[in-house]
Amino acid sequence: MAEKILMKGNEALAEAAITAGCHYFFGYPITPQNEVPEYMSRRLPSVNGAFVQAESEVAAINMVYGAASAGVRCMTSSSSPGISLKQEGISYLAGAQLPCVIVNMMRGGPGLGTIQPSQGDYFQATKGGGHGDYRMLVLAPSTIQEMVDLTMEAFDLAEKYRNPVMILGDGMLGQMMEPVAIEKRAPVAYDKSWATTGTLGQRQHNVVNSLFIQAEECEKHNDHLQEKFGQMEKNEVRYEILHEDAEFFLVGYGTTARIERSVVNMARAEGISVGLIRPITLFPFPTEAFEKVSSHAKGFLVVEMSAGQMVEDVRLAVNGKQPVTFHGRTGGMAPEPKQILAELKKLIEGVK
Repeated sequence: MAEKILMKGNEALAEAAITAGCHYFFGYPITPQNEVPEYMSRRLPSVNGAFVQAESEVAAINMVYGAASAGVRCMTSSSSPGISLKQEGISYLAGAQLPCVIVNMMRGGPGLGTIQPSQGDYFQATKGGGHGDYRMLVLAPSTIQEMVDLTMEAFDLAEKYRNPVMILGDGMLGQMMEPVAIEKRAPVAYDKSWATTGTLGQRQHNVVNSLFIQAEECEKHNDHLQEKFGQMEKNEVRYEILHEDAEFFLVGYGTTARIERSVVNMARAEGISVGLIRPITLFPFPTEAFEKVSSHAKGFLVVEMSAGQMVEDVRLAVNGKQPVTFHGRTGGMAPEPKQILAELKKLIEGVK
């Protein structure tokens, strides 16, 4: 097992990507993810890779399109406003079925907002912020070690489905430091006969494109994409349930889930039967986690660093069987354990 070393989240993510075989990075600086491109700029030359600071976020995502077309492992990272600028390119990548990894270390918004952590980009990530009927696998780590592991896995998943995969973190995860072990492993080998690597006169030219002029042809392509997204929903759901036999459940992802763990301990010390449901994949959303507890759960409290976004998917998953309440903080403010516990007690009182 690899030795654990103390690393900042952004830097650990970057090293994990390189270890996973990502040797091409294209990006543009924005707080609070600047350590990712900074680290990549230092490390990639040592592995015969290429780091490009593009002239804009729009340029960066289109450079990813070009590199992904050649079949190499490539990545870009940004934070909320920068990801907004990349949306058209992300739609092109999904439409052209190009594998890549996109990292969003969320900050407060809307607009320029603040450089403090937020979870206000959930809709953008999970519902498709760009145009058209596309989806991305969205992975939401809650520790630096999990961010390392999910980043490495993201490259395999991107190639498995020939689709962009997003790591959705936030400024707090990007800036905190924790001990991590980065295990070297051989990447899964997926067929890349589609890549534009040159024909050497031995095959027909490969064409990478998302343009289908004929309506019937475009619909056929969309049907194929929807079938692929359905396979993601069938095969790639990940979540964690803490105290599955509890009567009430907190629900959260990423940094918020870390805070909720403390609340679970506080509440259980008072004799309150409470557990935690933590989605790890935000798309596909882990509806089955709520089905597992539906026979005995009495209510759910969703906590987010936003005005309320994932709570809509929780309500769909619960389907009116139990009450679902919400507690959120915005502007870069993190919810405090005592506030969450007070909201949990309100939910319990309302159910009685």
